Amino acid sequence: MLNKSAAGLPAGAPKKLGSTGKINLRQYSMFIALVGIGLIFQILTEGIFLSPRNLSNLFMQQSFIAILAIGQLLVIIAGYIDISVGSLVGFLGGIAAILQVRGNWGTWPAILVTVVLGFVIGIWQGYWVAYQDIPAMLVTLAGMLIFRGALIAMTGGQTVAPLHDDFNAIGSGYLPQLFIKGEDIAFNDFSCIIAVLSIIAYNIIAVRKRNSKKRYGLQVPSAGRAALQQVIVSILLALVFAIMIFYQGIPYSILLVFVLIVVFSFLTDNTVFGQQVYALGGNREAARLSGVNIKKRILSVFALMGLLSAFAGIVFTGRLNSATASAGDSFEMDAIASCYIGGASAVGGEGTVLGAIIGALVMGSLNNGMSLMNIDVAYQKILKGLILLLAVWFDIASRRKKN
Repeated sequence: MLNKSAAGLPAGAPKKLGSTGKINLRQYSMFIALVGIGLIFQILTEGIFLSPRNLSNLFMQQSFIAILAIGQLLVIIAGYIDISVGSLVGFLGGIAAILQVRGNWGTWPAILVTVVLGFVIGIWQGYWVAYQDIPAMLVTLAGMLIFRGALIAMTGGQTVAPLHDDFNAIGSGYLPQLFIKGEDIAFNDFSCIIAVLSIIAYNIIAVRKRNSKKRYGLQVPSAGRAALQQVIVSILLALVFAIMIFYQGIPYSILLVFVLIVVFSFLTDNTVFGQQVYALGGNREAARLSGVNIKKRILSVFALMGLLSAFAGIVFTGRLNSATASAGDSFEMDAIASCYIGGASAVGGEGTVLGAIIGALVMGSLNNGMSLMNIDVAYQKILKGLILLLAVWFDIASRRKKN
């Protein structure tokens, strides 16, 4: 009888790459690259790039791509790719806008319908991949055309606006002050409280995770090394939060991204579902022999992608305060690039949520920095394409060297 681990996988099934030094090297390299990009643009833009105002706007501009990257990561880990998400973001955002503007729906009912519809569309696309064995590329290519056409048809090619103020706040609003009042005060106390609680929570989780691994006899870094890592991460978190605290506060869209990072990091790192998705992309035959319901897992991955596309569509539409026929154009390329740049493997089975977020920040920093320098959009696309190509080449080359 085939030996199975506690996660429902065979003893010899591949583990996620986050458990090896390779993914850490990739993530650290991308993080160093992110810092380098920031310093270079800080010099080239004469101090504008790293200003709190610009960085806060950069985070908001990249929030919907980060949300998409989390969903796309799951799809890529499972060994697939979804090229429909850009059109789906535009379509779902258009649905929410039409419900508000033409139907005069309240914000929460419109959001609920949009989220449910996104989840159902994800299931629909996953059905064709999982149960009809149609390649995901073809299914999502069809979806890209369908959703883009549907968006153009229902908007009539015109802008649908304006949205309700509370819907607009989702994409462009900030957490309010709690106790400190005054328009001239460049400090958001509510955001500061969240920052402190987040850093404390991170350290508690990190300690508990290390202790849990020790109890099960798993290899863990030394106490000194673990403490150093926690200090470094805590400082970085404090710096990121400080950027927003001393501007206008944490944007609602970034707060949503933080929540999704926590939820999906837990899902991929600490659940049977997550380990089975990694196994699905790493070694499908081993996953099948271990009893993993392959079709159900594929359906689940695409359903989550649809759900996150709805969130991204809501944030993007709220930020624009409108829906347009071109909304979401090329978003799928940025989301896919974010995953590969952040360490996801082109053949599946590897990658982390944190890596995808770092990749999204790299892409966003390049977009933002080059825009501040007034570099032509054509050259921006060329550079991003070259970076994506190099990221995939690095993954394939490292695999060849390892084999």
